[in-house]
Amino acid sequence: MANPTKKEAPFTMDIFTAGLWKENPVFVMMLGLCPVLAVTNSVENSLAMGLASVFVLVCSNALVSALRDFIPKQVRITTYIIIIATFVTLVDYIIQAISLDLYNKLGAFIQLIVVNCLILGRAEAYASKNSFGKSVISALGMGLGFTLALVMLGGVRELLGAGQLLGYQVFSLDFEPWVVMILPPGGFIVLGSWLLLINYFEQRKTGKLIAEDAASHCTVSQSRGL
Repeated sequence: MANPTKKEAPFTMDIFTAGLWKENPVFVMMLGLCPVLAVTNSVENSLAMGLASVFVLVCSNALVSALRDFIPKQVRITTYIIIIATFVTLVDYIIQAISLDLYNKLGAFIQLIVVNCLILGRAEAYASKNSFGKSVISALGMGLGFTLALVMLGGVRELLGAGQLLGYQVFSLDFEPWVVMILPPGGFIVLGSWLLLINYFEQRKTGKLIAEDAASHCTVSQSRGL
């Protein structure tokens, strides 16, 4: 049972925005890389997988948080998997009803959302320890951050691999597609390139903050010397 006297931290927008960038599941935490590398050969596939993951993540975290005081610790992981699998099955049927062609493109990776370490890890590490509202908002931020990463990869791969975005021709017909981009190695290449670019800007930002901090300390020291 949760301790009724323990006060939870107040709600802030950081709970939502953390998953979008600061704790992005793909670019920072490196979670769920199996679907990230497998289905991001187009924006359509990336968006569909991302939204499916958002639905499962939000619904499962909401239910885990609502039932956290009633789930015995001994069977909590099993219970979480059953909850997640229920929502994954629902998503599976919804995608089949909406577009059988899209369902065939995503293949078995829809069912594999059940064992996505992002979904299960968030249920265990956050939803089981926090209130309903905070769990839903955090899950929404994480899910949208995961979707953002998928679309960023899918956009580059589709653009360079087919010269298109969402089926619309972007480059001229003379453009020679980079076939490797729509093949499995293309996922590793694009993911590595995004990580390199993001880490470069993060290091520049950190270096700038360190330089500004050092400059402020020097200014304070000089003023005290005077």
